[in-house]
Amino acid sequence: MRVAAIIPARYQSTRLPAKPLRMLGSKSIIEWVYEAVHAVIEDVVVATDDQRIIDEVERFGGRAIMTSTAHRSGTDRCAEALAKMEGKYDVVVNVQGDEPFIRKEHIEALLTCFTNPATQIATLAKPITPDEAESITNPNCVKVTTDCNNRALYFSRSAIPYQRDVAIEEWATRHTYLKHIGIYAFRAGALEAVTALETSPLERAEKLEQLRWLEHGYHISVATTDYATIGIDTPEDLARAEELIKQL
Repeated sequence: MRVAAIIPARYQSTRLPAKPLRMLGSKSIIEWVYEAVHAVIEDVVVATDDQRIIDEVERFGGRAIMTSTAHRSGTDRCAEALAKMEGKYDVVVNVQGDEPFIRKEHIEALLTCFTNPATQIATLAKPITPDEAESITNPNCVKVTTDCNNRALYFSRSAIPYQRDVAIEEWATRHTYLKHIGIYAFRAGALEAVTALETSPLERAEKLEQLRWLEHGYHISVATTDYATIGIDTPEDLARAEELIKQL
């Protein structure tokens, strides 16, 4: 199985402009992500829309591809980059360019899903522990529920499932909720296909692109991990990441 990793990284960000180039300790955020992914996957490329990011990636010895500024998601950016890459790949791993704490365990768990030839798309989820119970009702924390074969049934910003006749403060101890971690892997053909789909009603409602794929009949395998990630979206996130780097 030939695997490529593509890291979508755009320059503009409403809450944290030039995010991939922000420094985290002695390295840029994009360098942290690239090194972590490259430790597991040989063929890695950053897909970006800005020459400044390409310059930074090339400075530390990485590979980068220029892509359109018009993409609506990182998934679409990955599809364009894949089309421009030399060679044929069976599976493409999509790691966002603001995930400097991605671990090899995350990537290995994703790739394990593809030992099943029926797997089209894979993603990750982490069980929500009782001390994280506030995440269950936090709309910024996306939850996923799965079937008996670990395929996603639905992703939501709401609490799924809703526990009828159970006090909300007991939900975390009565059921294992899963927090979605937005890292994906695709069969190469599935990546091309899902980016051609029209926006769907559920996607518009929840602002979650993976619901478009489910609505159009694609299966999403969900691997679980005990390791959380820390995405960087705001200056506050960056400050927390700085503290974690110091601790490590």
